Amino acid sequence: MRGAFTSDIFSRSSILGWAAILLLVVGAREFGVAQASPAEPRPSSSSSVQSSNPSSQPAAASTPAPQNSPEQGSNNSGAENGDIPKIRVGTNEVNVVFTVTDKHGKRVTDLKQADFHFVDDNRPVADIRSFHAETNLPLQVGLLIDASASVRDRFKFEQESAIEFLNQTVRKHYDEAFVVGFDVTPEVTQDFTDDTEKLAHGVRELRPGGGTAMYDALYYACRDKLLKQPQKGPVRRAIILLSDGEDNQSHVTREEAIEMAQRADAIIYTISTNVSGTKGAGDKVLERMADATGGRAFFPFQIRDVTNAFAEIQDELRSQYDVSYKPADFKSDGHFRTIEIVANDRKNFRVRARRGYYAPVAQ
Repeated sequence: MRGAFTSDIFSRSSILGWAAILLLVVGAREFGVAQASPAEPRPSSSSSVQSSNPSSQPAAASTPAPQNSPEQGSNNSGAENGDIPKIRVGTNEVNVVFTVTDKHGKRVTDLKQADFHFVDDNRPVADIRSFHAETNLPLQVGLLIDASASVRDRFKFEQESAIEFLNQTVRKHYDEAFVVGFDVTPEVTQDFTDDTEKLAHGVRELRPGGGTAMYDALYYACRDKLLKQPQKGPVRRAIILLSDGEDNQSHVTREEAIEMAQRADAIIYTISTNVSGTKGAGDKVLERMADATGGRAFFPFQIRDVTNAFAEIQDELRSQYDVSYKPADFKSDGHFRTIEIVANDRKNFRVRARRGYYAPVAQ
């Protein structure tokens, strides 16, 4: 009897033990599957409103320029209409905004895809995915104002001209802009908004101060503001820089600042605050930054001409071309690839576009 009882307990224990082991195995498998599932992506958000030391990260540690737009359905090649283009941008597709002027400097806005030749890294592009004569893409604009002591004499007038530009350019629920003042450090006085009253307040908050760290300010505006700002579709990014071009405090170099602007796919427009009547070393720096990104440098030696410079920029932002293409022999190696867009009629038309972009790095 005792032996039977013991045998019965042993049998029941064995059954319970095997059941426990089976439950552990099933649970471990389920746990492993759950752990292997990818986490839900977190939506990106804009950076907080504060100044940052641009030298805290290397210039190469940012998203390459061709990756800035979310993937959209592709339009037919050569499609031209008044709608906002749905440009598909992938790891081997490049989007470029460019401006065309005639030999007198007047903008030309009615040319077709067939009127241009597109070259990427010294080779004709493999395929044109879309081409548009754009006048209405949403804008993401950074207004950078030199608040160093060197611009004190005309600072008030420049502030009012900048406010007028923002009032005329930023459209409610469509465009957005931010304001950065800089002397030895960049300071965001108004983060991204479509509210022109807030932007005007941000401009008026600026006060002229000490030295000039222009390259740091440009680097910061592109890395910490434009590159981190979410996009719902294709946008046009621009930096409007008011300065005399003289830098004596930056941690990054001029070329590092330009590189970051190229990574952010930002066009730089510069307005010189030099009132000497002749171009100085700082003006050449401003020209270099604008030229490298497909922008334009303005030299309003008379104070009243500052308003005209802003008006020219506003008009140009609404009258540019947009092309999306697939490069030939593309490599995801992180290297800088040159862009050349030329009009077939070179005698009468001049094209301004960014000089190139950084290819993404293969994961």
